[in-house]
Amino acid sequence: MSARFPEPVARLIEELGKLPGIGPKSAQRLAYHLLNQDQASIRRLADALLGAKQRVVRCHVCQNIADRDPCEICSDSRRDRTTLLVVEDARDVVAIERTAEYRGLYHVLGGTISPMEGIGPEQLHVRELVGRLAAEPIREVILATDPDVEGDATALYIARLVRRDDLKVTRIARGLPVGGDIDFADEVTLVRALEGRQAF
Repeated sequence: MSARFPEPVARLIEELGKLPGIGPKSAQRLAYHLLNQDQASIRRLADALLGAKQRVVRCHVCQNIADRDPCEICSDSRRDRTTLLVVEDARDVVAIERTAEYRGLYHVLGGTISPMEGIGPEQLHVRELVGRLAAEPIREVILATDPDVEGDATALYIARLVRRDDLKVTRIARGLPVGGDIDFADEVTLVRALEGRQAF
């Protein structure tokens, strides 16, 4: 890469290429876009990156990323403290909060169990989840991991780990997306849509 690009540009492309979802061509486009920006724009971007890294903390209660500890959700006395929604990633919290439908608490695992990548329960925030269930008045745990092999395995592991008579463990329903066509859906999605059906 250094034979084709000046060294500072090659280094910029290399660093941008380390970002998730950014391949070599995208990294080159981003690098040249940034090089065409004025100094003030680049400084704002650099300040935003450094500021986020310096000011963002992990909530010791729910493991979500926030600008304070405990986070805004855990600190909100109006939240339903008997319901805990378990998600893989902090981005999932944002997605669910956007619906304005869920008013309980969250727990962010920080990923999923993935033996192929060497990730077991001990690399996730499972121990903290178990501690919360022992200390807080939670009556329902909603498992909201992704509907893939790792997400299903993680949900199953947690369901077995936390199961007890006074705790309801549920999994979010899965099925057809809004606006989707039945004839384009795969068999697993159709089966889950049928299993997750509700009274109409």
